[in-house]
Amino acid sequence: MATQEVVGGLVKLSAVSCEIQAIVRSLKPMVEEMLNRSFSVFHAISYRSQLVAGQNYFVKVVVGDGDDYIHIRVLEPLPHTGEQPSLHKIESDKKLFDEISYFSESPHTQGTTCSSLC
Repeated sequence: MATQEVVGGLVKLSAVSCEIQAIVRSLKPMVEEMLNRSFSVFHAISYRSQLVAGQNYFVKVVVGDGDDYIHIRVLEPLPHTGEQPSLHKIESDKKLFDEISYFSESPHTQGTTCSSLC
C-alpha cells in the first residue's frame, strides 16, 4: 500500500532506501564540519518525509557506538531545478528511541543550523 503524502504534513516513519542512504552519505562532510566531529559510523536508519516545493527528509542517523544519533533535515528540490539535496538543520544528542519529528530553522529549535554553509 502506498504512503499518501499531504502537502506540509510529515509522513509516517519509513525504512531507509538506497536513495536516502546515498543522500545522507553525500552530506557527511558538511555534518562533520558543522558539528566539529569526525564520524567512523554514519548510517541513516529511518526517516520521515514532508512534501513541500520538493521533499524534506527528517532522517535519524547513527553516528557512533552505542546510543549516539543525530537527526538531520534535508531538502531535495524538485527535479526540474537540477539542484542537489541540501542540509538545512541538525539536531544532535539524539538516542535510538527519540521520535523523528518536524524541526525548523527557528532559533527556538535546539540544534545546529547550516544557513551559513548551505
